[in-house]
Amino acid sequence: MYITGFKTYMQRVDDRPRLLLKIETSEGIDGWGECYNHGPDWALPPLFDYLFHQIDGEDPRRVEFLVLKLNQQCRFPPGAMGLAAISAIDHALWDIAGKAAGLPVYMLLGGNVRDRVRVYCGVYTAPDAEHAKDETQRLHEEYGYTAFKLSPYRRDLHSGRWGELVKETGDWFARIREITPSNFEFAFDAHAKIFEPYQAVQLAAAIAPSDPYFYEEPIRPEHIPAWAELKSKITVPLATGESLYNRFEFLSLLTARGADIIQPDICVVGGVSEMRRIATLAEAHYVTVAPHNPMGPLATAVNVHFCAAQPNFKVLEFKPHGHAPWAVDPYIPVDGHMELRPDQPGWGIEIDEKVLQSEDYIHWERKVTRKPDGSTAYP
Repeated sequence: MYITGFKTYMQRVDDRPRLLLKIETSEGIDGWGECYNHGPDWALPPLFDYLFHQIDGEDPRRVEFLVLKLNQQCRFPPGAMGLAAISAIDHALWDIAGKAAGLPVYMLLGGNVRDRVRVYCGVYTAPDAEHAKDETQRLHEEYGYTAFKLSPYRRDLHSGRWGELVKETGDWFARIREITPSNFEFAFDAHAKIFEPYQAVQLAAAIAPSDPYFYEEPIRPEHIPAWAELKSKITVPLATGESLYNRFEFLSLLTARGADIIQPDICVVGGVSEMRRIATLAEAHYVTVAPHNPMGPLATAVNVHFCAAQPNFKVLEFKPHGHAPWAVDPYIPVDGHMELRPDQPGWGIEIDEKVLQSEDYIHWERKVTRKPDGSTAYP
């Protein structure tokens, strides 16, 4: 069996663009992967045209060999765009390998170490406590969720005194705790909007009395010593990693003792192969893995297989999708977990390629926050 072609499809999931890759083979066994759209989105299809020539005619089941080849043919380490493309290729190769063997991918990774995969739902806003109660109860009744993620900001970070925002957040979370079931977990994603680490410490102290599930990415990821200092000063579980690209960056974070939970993205770091290396490094540092996954149904399927086989997995991010018509049978939570599909080879998800023939791309770009003085802030 050998690789004969790549096909790319620019699509969307809800209001975000997504790129899907199909790898075709001489035996008629196809594999699918999903790419992280860092932007510029339309730079990705020609990049796949280039990468195809690096592995054209190769045996797709040699996943490690081919992913190493794609990485090593770069004179300099691939960045966001290159690794996103390699991630999708890696996914598709694993899918082919599983289908060729007649096995789910997690069985090729050593088999499942758990029977199902726990998920949490990203709400991504900071609704009034009563609204948060209603929304989380609805998600619990419909999907069985008992873990959720909110924003810790009740208003614009740059309007008013920082201490007021901190107090409002602490009081608000305390109220949520009062009116929601005691077994519900609430994490908070600060979206790397805080520039000054001492402010991140203050915000952590405000939510600490109400026992947050974890405190995600309060500051930027670039300066690892700041993460080590931050972790030493807070008493809540600290999570980060969606903006880190490879095992070497994660190794720097881990050796600095800069996080309790890491959140690599399987569509960013180079796919399943690199994700497993990163997770193994974390395991050696007593750190758990909660994959970043604001992606589509295909990326979710890939994550489910990784999580099923990874010993130090903690929880997977998943928000139910409203619009992804190309996913025929997406993984959907049952009792707050994704069930495995042991009788389905590859990723265990069917892609309707006919639907992908229809243009359904949507443009999206991150908005840049402006401070009261007109200067820009981290969005």
